[in-house]
Amino acid sequence: MKKLLIAALCVFAGFTANAQKLEKGLLWKISGNGLSKPSYLYGTMHITCDATLNEYILAALDVTDQLYLELDMDDPNMQSEMMGTMGMKDGVTMKSLTTPENYKIVDEFLKANTGASADMLGTFKPFMVTAILYPKMIDCPAQSYEMSLANIAKEQKEEVLGLETVAEQMAIFDAIPYQEQMDELVKTAKDNMVKDKKELAEMMALYNKKDLNELLAFMDKSENKLMASHNDVLLINRNKNWIPKIETIAKAKPTFFGVGAAHLAGDNGVIKLLRKKGYKVEAVK
Repeated sequence: MKKLLIAALCVFAGFTANAQKLEKGLLWKISGNGLSKPSYLYGTMHITCDATLNEYILAALDVTDQLYLELDMDDPNMQSEMMGTMGMKDGVTMKSLTTPENYKIVDEFLKANTGASADMLGTFKPFMVTAILYPKMIDCPAQSYEMSLANIAKEQKEEVLGLETVAEQMAIFDAIPYQEQMDELVKTAKDNMVKDKKELAEMMALYNKKDLNELLAFMDKSENKLMASHNDVLLINRNKNWIPKIETIAKAKPTFFGVGAAHLAGDNGVIKLLRKKGYKVEAVK
């Protein structure tokens, strides 16, 4: 369950390009602006049915010297660090965030789908509880592009590193009100994941179309309040924090960067932010 949770977390020419939609593509080449060798940027899907890496991705991994994901997936301490930061602060519990009637619904739902009661998971951030449920929202064994990328890097005896620490990523879910997280979990329990399954299936379809513009637009209009209302916390702030790190890393060594696909799209997405810095970022066809 821990590996699936980590995979789940860890659900995107010139300055005139910022007024235009991005062309379709998930794999992008970063060059120019002083880089001696190109690096590559790939938009991942954290949970999917088929995380097979195509020949272009494998070729990009072959010509780069290290892999950077959102988190350092081969850090032996990552699982324990994550488990240590899953709890809500200030003694808040899921029971304190909803009515007794709703809590009973959530409890029965969690027992049926995770084997754990609401009391057992009651101190966890509600979003983290939802993340545990992600594999139940797809009709196939869950796979992760991050794990596929990390496995190739290990085969090539290359280092796997992270743009964020576990503490930095988990702090995101302290910045989003616990009440809103719990309200979404109650909605999920009440309809037994029907809407969540539908949204995830639609998101996977958009991902397979390699359309970053549609993927970002889909998240903006999502019925899930956390996705639709907290773009700044989930995406924009993190993208801006990553840019100086990506610059430093790419200048030191040709690197393959793999981050959630939604981070790539939009005026505040990683692609356009890198272009604003003077880099050439082009889709690999």
